[in-house]
Amino acid sequence: MSSTEDRLRALVDSSLEIEGRSQGQPLTPDLNILDAGVNSTDVVAFWRLVCEEFGIEIPAEEFAELMTTGDLIAYIDARSG
Repeated sequence: MSSTEDRLRALVDSSLEIEGRSQGQPLTPDLNILDAGVNSTDVVAFWRLVCEEFGIEIPAEEFAELMTTGDLIAYIDARSG
């Protein structure tokens, strides 16, 4: 089974273009996707993909606070069974 980080990296690779990051490159825990040039429309689409991939509901208000990959991974791991 893939780790949360591996699954999240696959979602990032398939749906986001992050300035200075090549596909397949490990995610930096303090990478903030908004600071990396991702527009708000893509962030919303990514939020939906994350919820679907991990089978969890993340309220929009909470997702807005989870803009670093490290925070998002910790959130998912704490709520995934």
